[in-house]
Amino acid sequence: MIKRCPMDFLKFTYRFYILILAPLLLAASCKNPSSLTPVNLRTEYKTDPVVDVEAPRLSWELTSDVRGQVQTAYQILVATSPALLATGQADLWDSGKVEGDATNQVEYDGKPMKSRSVCFWKVRSWDMNGEPGEWSETATWEIGLLSKTDWKAEWIGNDLTALGKGEIYHLPPSPFFRKEAILKSPVKKARLYVTALGLYEFKINGERIGNDYFTPGWTDYDKRVYYNTYDVTSDVREGKNAFGAILADGWYAGYLGYALLVGNPVVRAFYGDVPLLKAQIEIEYLNGEKELIATGQSWKTSHGPIVEADILNGETYNANLEFGDWSNAGFDDSGWKSSTVYPCSAERKIESYPGNPVGVYTEIIPKTVNPRQGGKYIFDMGQNFAGVVRLNVKGNKGDTIVLRFGEMLHPDGSLMTENLRKARATDTYILKGDPGGETWTPGFTYHGFQYVEASGFRYDPPADAVTGIVLTSLTPKAGSLETDNQLVNQLYSNIVWTQRSNYFDVPTDCPQRDERQGWTGDAQAYIQSAAYNNDIAAFYTKWLTDLNDAQRADNTYPIYAPAPNVRATDTYSPGWSEAGIICPYTIYKTYGDTRVISRYWPNMVAWLRFLETKANGNYVFHEGSFEDISPKGGFGDWLSVGKKTPPDFLASIYFAYCAELMQEMALAIGEKEDAGYFGNLAAKVKQAFSDYYTDGLGRFRVNAEAYGDGEGYVDGHLGFDGHTQTAYANAIFKGMLDPETKKTAGNHLADLIKSNSGNLSTGFLGVRPLLPALSATGYSHIAYQLLLNEDYPSWLFEVVNGATTIWERWDSYTKEEGFRDNASMNSFNHYAFGSVNEWMFGNMAGIKVDQPGYRSFIVKPEIASEGINYVKASYHSINGKIISSWKKDGSNLDVHITVPVNTRANVFIPATGQRQVFENNRTVTNNPEIQVVDFRDGYLNLEIGSGEYNFTSENYSPAAM
Repeated sequence: MIKRCPMDFLKFTYRFYILILAPLLLAASCKNPSSLTPVNLRTEYKTDPVVDVEAPRLSWELTSDVRGQVQTAYQILVATSPALLATGQADLWDSGKVEGDATNQVEYDGKPMKSRSVCFWKVRSWDMNGEPGEWSETATWEIGLLSKTDWKAEWIGNDLTALGKGEIYHLPPSPFFRKEAILKSPVKKARLYVTALGLYEFKINGERIGNDYFTPGWTDYDKRVYYNTYDVTSDVREGKNAFGAILADGWYAGYLGYALLVGNPVVRAFYGDVPLLKAQIEIEYLNGEKELIATGQSWKTSHGPIVEADILNGETYNANLEFGDWSNAGFDDSGWKSSTVYPCSAERKIESYPGNPVGVYTEIIPKTVNPRQGGKYIFDMGQNFAGVVRLNVKGNKGDTIVLRFGEMLHPDGSLMTENLRKARATDTYILKGDPGGETWTPGFTYHGFQYVEASGFRYDPPADAVTGIVLTSLTPKAGSLETDNQLVNQLYSNIVWTQRSNYFDVPTDCPQRDERQGWTGDAQAYIQSAAYNNDIAAFYTKWLTDLNDAQRADNTYPIYAPAPNVRATDTYSPGWSEAGIICPYTIYKTYGDTRVISRYWPNMVAWLRFLETKANGNYVFHEGSFEDISPKGGFGDWLSVGKKTPPDFLASIYFAYCAELMQEMALAIGEKEDAGYFGNLAAKVKQAFSDYYTDGLGRFRVNAEAYGDGEGYVDGHLGFDGHTQTAYANAIFKGMLDPETKKTAGNHLADLIKSNSGNLSTGFLGVRPLLPALSATGYSHIAYQLLLNEDYPSWLFEVVNGATTIWERWDSYTKEEGFRDNASMNSFNHYAFGSVNEWMFGNMAGIKVDQPGYRSFIVKPEIASEGINYVKASYHSINGKIISSWKKDGSNLDVHITVPVNTRANVFIPATGQRQVFENNRTVTNNPEIQVVDFRDGYLNLEIGSGEYNFTSENYSPAAM
């Protein structure tokens, strides 16, 4: 044995470290961290919001440059300051490492939330190899006022009702309020909590606070009102400060719907006569002291330049009555009086606004200005939209500019306003004679229009004398769609603009006439289309509260929500009331939201129980089942063409459909007993429907004689028939039929279209399922024919007739015959028929949800044989952006798919065989990143993980499919 001296041992150790250990340690220390990175952090669907939810839900998306990447675990840290969060000191919540792929609907589970808390949070994720990624950027949420006791402010108002004038319209002026206060030292933090019964605009030291309009939104004010929270730290200052507000009647005290048109006993002030303000500014000084400035009797009030302000009827502003710097400190308010304090309702809830506030989407400069007789000018904005105009004008003191709004022009070039009915829709500005010019934008009204008629100019106005201000609830953009067919592209633009015009705090039917209500039939038929275009989660969080607040005493859902009684006979209707089931279900499927189910589960169950009772043990509805409502049977397939589908027939289909949706939602929230009940109910309704409405050969039949002459029914004089496009489309789409009967029904549907000269005949309830039903029964080519049809009735008929939004009627206008039904009901901005958008995304581009929240999804594009050679659609799901595009390239078909990180997709590539499909010049059968499932019915079914994929299907011919 050779003995080694200590020096030899040290040399040996050194060599071992250098040659063996050091490289291993270096490799370990230099190991690449995971590229999995959380982005787009949100709380309750919003970025850095103020909420009053005690267990807010958190969500994030993931990015990675690795194909097929998934999250295997996450960790959330929540702290009371950025400094604590940066050092990992999560004094509110450290979730620890949580195994799983959840990236949304993750409930906060830390220390109890308190009013006014500001929470800072971040998240990191572990990848499929178990490696953690980088921490996200910091996001925040703030807790509002959780209890009524947090409110120290009083409701104040100024009753100006007696000053309303006019023979037809009673329009009082808007009250102004102000208060001055001295802040004694430098301010660390300031918050404004503000709400109104009516509409408000708030100012501090002369500056408007926030970019929101029509705040605090429309609710059933007897049950709840929302408040808004603003960080006003930079708006206040040490020393003198002034706080001011303007109120308007809004939905609370103004005119609503068609009440005036139908002679309703109440036409305005459905909730109250006097608009009220409630606001408190909470100040925290740098020295830690706090101060509160709250509305009360000490606030001064007066009325001035806003002579009239009404949502439907317009605004009148007399600049000669301006107060000057009324919202700045030092203003002489000695001529103003003390505000009146009004009692606070114990029943009315005050909650933080959960939706997307109305705001300015964009501005539009008119395309042309054309002079008319009588000193009038017509401004063509080039686009039908909802909003107002900003007026720029010069003139003498007392000159009056009158602005009238319309969607169309008569053949002689004059403004068409007959379809506005009793909505005056007129804005008036009285000049003060400023030699430098005057600018005015109304703040408490809006209109639906493409054309503006202006009178009162002393000169020929330039195009920028009026600027269009597009207003909408600012729901984030989610989708886009383009093709190589410009008419189809215009159709998609029309759909988007119509949604933009009507998603206005509530999903209205139209933005122009005396209606503008949240019609439930329109909402349920269109909601899936809306979800493809925009992130509507927060918007529907708000409106579903409105809808359930409006549920009637008999447990029916109303025909519109909120539901002021603008007509005594407005109660409920099959196909409309089902919005109470279909809309929550769609939000659940689109965003993985089970809280919306749990919250309204008792309401939804109550509605289904009502239907069971109504069916009287028969599990099906028949002639006379709904004679107690007006119109008899309900609205049915509203504005269809030709013979009518019986409303009772459709009610039976909706009954079964909603029972099935209830079964699925019950399972989602763990209500297994209810799931079994509703599954059994759906089966019974389907069987009863088959027994009563089919002839045994797959053809639908109804007892037409039982409807008599159709008196009391919508368009009953046209006759009733079960053998209609709407009947078969609904039965197929809503899963009423067994496979063999479904095939037969598809044949009947195709034959009905062919016998109708290749045209559709469906109304509001038939349009949504029409094209999907054709696709589901092997008639995709007929679906494309309907989409591309330019003859009446069709979508492109509107386009070729100059439409820039979707029309209410198929024949609202023709170049040959002009307008139809103008004086009764003829909107040119009505989204119901835009529900074809669902087929365009879900079939033409092929993007459909599988697991809730698009955790997994399907891409199965249907290729047009002619008329369209290229389609590209993107949809930004709650888990990230999905892209599906296809393009014909000679004898090949190129398909591009993008799958977000942490999701999977079943992709169906149109093909003639497995070996004809390549991905980046490599056969998919030889690609380990792609799993081949099967080849069936002309589609190669592939399962793929996240990443971008470029497929080529060789020798493909859609005509051979």
